[in-house]
Amino acid sequence: MSKLLDGHCKQKPDSDEKEARHWTKNGNDRIQCHLCPHNCMILEGQSGVCRVRTNHGQRLIATSYGKITSLALDPIEKKPLAGFKPGSHILSIGSYGCNFRCAFCQNWILSQQDPPWQMIYPPEMIQKAKDAIPFGNIGLAYTYNEPLIHFEYVYDCARLAHASNLYNVIVTNGSINIDPLEELLPWVDAMNIDLKSWRPVFYKTVCGGQIEPVKTTIKRAAQSCHVELTTLLIPGLNDSEEDMDEMAAWIAGIDPDIILHLTRHHPEYLMQEPKPISIDRIRKLADIARCHLSTVMIGNVF
Repeated sequence: MSKLLDGHCKQKPDSDEKEARHWTKNGNDRIQCHLCPHNCMILEGQSGVCRVRTNHGQRLIATSYGKITSLALDPIEKKPLAGFKPGSHILSIGSYGCNFRCAFCQNWILSQQDPPWQMIYPPEMIQKAKDAIPFGNIGLAYTYNEPLIHFEYVYDCARLAHASNLYNVIVTNGSINIDPLEELLPWVDAMNIDLKSWRPVFYKTVCGGQIEPVKTTIKRAAQSCHVELTTLLIPGLNDSEEDMDEMAAWIAGIDPDIILHLTRHHPEYLMQEPKPISIDRIRKLADIARCHLSTVMIGNVF
């Protein structure tokens, strides 16, 4: 956790609970969340797949609202974004939880556990971003764990950020329904979206998600803001040459200037095997993608 955080604070009182957006009542004691493609049916006292949207008193509560686990001033290239304000820095913030269950998660301590947090409400977060401007900060990056499950907090911060001439960057798995995406996009300046594989079965069995909503997010976001994509390559699972060719061709059909980052995974969380992809292999896959795309970058290779 970043040194910019002071420690673990108490939870907000119930009277100050943040009601979530995008849900409906469904039956006497059930609520259906419409934020992401899981469309979770949530019983009283329970939470959705993401663990942060809870049925409390027949209202859907955004229980993670304002709970920040990580805060750091990062180079924009670390998001990774190579074509958006290069050379700048951005105040990067994260919370906890995720609507995926990737067995290889590289940041599972935040996404799959309940780490210490500090309450930072949107106005205070905007002030922190302003205070970091002398150090090269250009805005806020919602990152580290999956930010879109904290829709209400991201939305509130993003509107305040734009009012203060700050940029908003979202680093996401892209798994969100179209209505909330449309609501958020006017306030978003750049996104890095994971395209974890070209195979739907990989999304289903390894990530616990779906590929088609992610593809929809990519296509729609590319119409509204700067978009770059990231694929974390795992040998034998998502490094097929044929898949890379098809995936890059599909991306080029949206815009051949979309930057694709091919990054090297390391054994983590529930997936201690296989070993990281070889440098020669990742270079070959990058060359295949470059047959369709203007810029393909390799990451996590030293």
